[in-house]
Amino acid sequence: MLQPKKTKFRRQQKGSAKGNAQRGHQLAFGTFGIKSLQTKWITGRQIEAARIAVTRYMQRQGQIWIRIFPDKPITRKPADVRMGKGKGAPEGFVAPVTPGRILIEVEGVPFDVAKEALRLAAQKLPVTTKFIVRRDYDASQNV
Repeated sequence: MLQPKKTKFRRQQKGSAKGNAQRGHQLAFGTFGIKSLQTKWITGRQIEAARIAVTRYMQRQGQIWIRIFPDKPITRKPADVRMGKGKGAPEGFVAPVTPGRILIEVEGVPFDVAKEALRLAAQKLPVTTKFIVRRDYDASQNV
């Protein structure tokens, strides 16, 4: 499961994720990718489930880049605890995602394989996504 090796502070405020992605909104490594259309927190477990779905379908061919990393600690108080008495203990890590953010990129596989693999990955994520293709992709030179 993805999480940082070390953080400066154990707990963090929720913050707000308004607007669209200002960085990480264009394909940088692969030929195909999935782009988020919603604002959500994506947990390390969800990212890992999506990664496994892609690698299984692509049968470990091609290359995959995961463009998000869960580095925001999320806390939770135990069940049946009264209000007050401080913030809860860290429970896991999430990656805040805004619309336009590229989540996963793929290269080295044919168009239809990449599309299906990324569709399977998108099913594992809590955001609606859009399949995108690099602008200079040439379908005639099939990989």
